[in-house]
Amino acid sequence: MSRKGNCYDNAMVESFFHTLKVELVYRQKYSTREEARRSIEQYIMSFYNNKRLHSSLGYRSPVEFENLHKSAA
Repeated sequence: MSRKGNCYDNAMVESFFHTLKVELVYRQKYSTREEARRSIEQYIMSFYNNKRLHSSLGYRSPVEFENLHKSAA
């Protein structure tokens, strides 16, 4: 973290939460917090990390990007 007032501190997290809300949360109606928690966990583990392409990673999924760099090291 940098000093107070630096607008770049939370840019990556804010981008993630925007994506999460647009792609999942706003399209669902949850009855309970537990239902929402399970849905979000499944989205992150099965889609966001494994299948969704990220422009900042050269249009690879986070898992694919990580595996690529593990084998190169």
